[in-house]
Amino acid sequence: MRILLILLLAFVNVCLRTYLLENPDFYQLHAYTAEEEAFRAMNLGEAVAALDGLDMDGLTASMIRWEYDMRDAGEDDARSAAAGEGGAADPDVFLLLQRRPAEYRKLRGVYTSIFQDLRFFPVPESIRAGTPDVTFENGWMDRRTYGGDRGHEGCDIMGENLERGSYPVVSISDGVVEKAGWLEQGGWRLGIRSPSGLYLYYAHLYGYSREWKEGDSVSAGELLGFMGDSGYSAVPGTTGNFSVHLHIGLYLRTDHYDELSINPYWILRYLEKYRLKYDF
Repeated sequence: MRILLILLLAFVNVCLRTYLLENPDFYQLHAYTAEEEAFRAMNLGEAVAALDGLDMDGLTASMIRWEYDMRDAGEDDARSAAAGEGGAADPDVFLLLQRRPAEYRKLRGVYTSIFQDLRFFPVPESIRAGTPDVTFENGWMDRRTYGGDRGHEGCDIMGENLERGSYPVVSISDGVVEKAGWLEQGGWRLGIRSPSGLYLYYAHLYGYSREWKEGDSVSAGELLGFMGDSGYSAVPGTTGNFSVHLHIGLYLRTDHYDELSINPYWILRYLEKYRLKYDF
């Protein structure tokens, strides 16, 4: 009797999941999901950010299941959904591949392009006792007014407790330099394209580790420059218009946009466990 009950419950579960997948009002998944704000907010949550490694099938199915916001997910939810314990064997992955294969694979590819190249937190930890550490908060799309009213397309890692030029900035992935030099809003900045196509924007640097130019190859963990407060001026070299910090921007290339911002905050929280150590 118990075996029949278990089989019946399993059958009902599969039928329910199939119904939910066929109901467009429940699982939000279509060809342009990656362009919607819910996806772009990248709300991994504490439990997922704490994981040591992400499985792309598990992460994709989990985020769809949680409607792209796992901030309320517990450790068990996050572990089974995003750490490879479910993976392609996850019933949701199987059903998604059966019912919406193109949309699912496309979204999984976007998550892969974001996470597979990222290896290090951009600001190393000091080996010197008493050195103030950096801080950062979720400020994606907060209001900014310099150069016109706009949303803040990034995350600011604050280092105002030390002078400009004190905190080293390293590349969070391998890549190729696409932009270097002065930008009015970003000051001394670098734009790097990862192998999977993610565009990484490092802004407000005090100076570079070397004379970067377009086409230069960059290795994950390589020193790029030093945190500063440059920018908000058309005059190259201007500093002091705001507190010392590193602005990190992450941009996707999608069907309709060459550069579409996603929220770096939870991605940086995930990368915090992968910090290099420097003497500064």
